[in-house]
Amino acid sequence: MTYKLRLTALVFVALGVAQPAMAADDPTGTWLTQAGDAKIKVTKCGAELCGTVIWLKQPMDTDTGKPAVDNKNPNRALANRPIIGLQLFEGIRPDGPNKWSGRIYNADDGQSYNSHISVSGPETLKVEGCVGALCGAETWTRAR
Repeated sequence: MTYKLRLTALVFVALGVAQPAMAADDPTGTWLTQAGDAKIKVTKCGAELCGTVIWLKQPMDTDTGKPAVDNKNPNRALANRPIIGLQLFEGIRPDGPNKWSGRIYNADDGQSYNSHISVSGPETLKVEGCVGALCGAETWTRAR
């Protein structure tokens, strides 16, 4: 084996060792929304999960030319918060095996919904929001 091939093999081995294995039901990580318009970083915050917007496909408001803000929020005191950095999860706690429940904020309409989150595959996160018996779900994919 040539020096260059050995070095390449060592780099790949090192990368494989350096990246921690994710448990099959671990919701932490960075996720791309189903529409592909935002990345959400999910972390553990004590006993809860935090979900924070860390990237937007369109980070600038086309009307103002300024960074996108939470302008759909009915609370005018919160309507100028930047979307990037916005905390979407509220009280998301374990609710059974591979299931977390709480509330999720939707910046598209300024409303919070009862929510259930589950890992549906090694690269997919099912996010469900409900108002009463009416629910909608989307699948987020693990971002690279």
